[in-house]
Amino acid sequence: MSNGLSIFVTALALLNVIGCGWLVWWTTRPRTHEVAKGEVIDHVWDGDLQERNNPLPRWWLILFFLSMGFCLVYLALFPGLGTFRGVLGWSKESQYEQEMAAARAKYDPIYASFAGREIPDLANDQRAIALGRSLFLNNCTACHGSDARGAAGFPNLTDADWLYGGAPEQIVETITHGRQGIMPPLGAVLGDAGVQEVVSYVLSLSGRPAPSDQVAAGKARFVLCAACHGPDGMGNQEVGAPNLSDEIWLYGGSRAAITKSVVEGRSGKMPAHDWMGQDKVRLLATYVYSLSHGH
Repeated sequence: MSNGLSIFVTALALLNVIGCGWLVWWTTRPRTHEVAKGEVIDHVWDGDLQERNNPLPRWWLILFFLSMGFCLVYLALFPGLGTFRGVLGWSKESQYEQEMAAARAKYDPIYASFAGREIPDLANDQRAIALGRSLFLNNCTACHGSDARGAAGFPNLTDADWLYGGAPEQIVETITHGRQGIMPPLGAVLGDAGVQEVVSYVLSLSGRPAPSDQVAAGKARFVLCAACHGPDGMGNQEVGAPNLSDEIWLYGGSRAAITKSVVEGRSGKMPAHDWMGQDKVRLLATYVYSLSHGH
C-alpha cells in the first residue's frame, strides 16, 4: 500500500468514527423550539395518532459513545489504519506462525515416536493407522475421497493396482515428491480410423469384445503406445503408465472414455507433500499401505 493510499484510508476510518460521534451528539442536543420532554410534538396523523418528545435513554447514548471509544482503541492496538500495524504489532501471519509452532510442539513428538519402524510393522499398529487416517482425511480426501476409492482421474488407493508402485518406499516417494502423469494426444497422428482401431485393440486387452479387423489393425498401431504401456499393454510403473489389460481405468473404460484419452491425451498431477515432514509422510504412507494390504 502506497503512502498516499495509507493516509487516505487512515483519514477515512478516523473521520467515520468522529463523524458518527458528532452525528449522535448533534441529534440528541436540546433545541430551543422543542416541546418539553414527554409532551406531544406538533405532529398528528389520522386525527389521534400523536408523537411525543421522548429522547433516547441515556444508557443507550452511553453505549454508542463507548462503542466509538472501543473502535478507536482497537484501531490503535491492531492494524486498521493504512500501513500502521498497531501498537501490539499483530498480524494474521504472526498469529498463524504462533499457532503452528504451538501445534508442532504438541504433536511432533507424537509423530516422531513412530520413527525408525518399518511401514509394514506400523500397518499393524492401530494408533499409527488412526494418525495416518487423520492425516489422510485432512490432506487427501479432496481428490481421493474420504473412502480413498478415488474418482475419474484420481486413483483408487484401496485396490492392488498402482501407477507408480505400491511398495512402502514407492508410496513414500509419491507422497513426498508428488507425481506428474502425462499422456500425449495421438488423435492427429493416428487419424479417426486409426484411433478406433487402437481403441478396439485396447478393449480386447481386457477381454472385451471389439471388431476383429480393428483389433488386428490396432495391434500394429499400438507400437506408438508400447513405449509407455509396454508391448503387451501391462503398463510401466517407472513412468506411471497404467496397465491396460485389467478392468481398472483411471479415466473410465468405456469406448468413449478411451477414445477421448487417445485423441486428446491426459494430464494429471499429484502435488508434493514434503512440507508435512518425514514423520507425518511415513504415517500417511502407512495408512495408504494398509488400505490395500488387508490391515
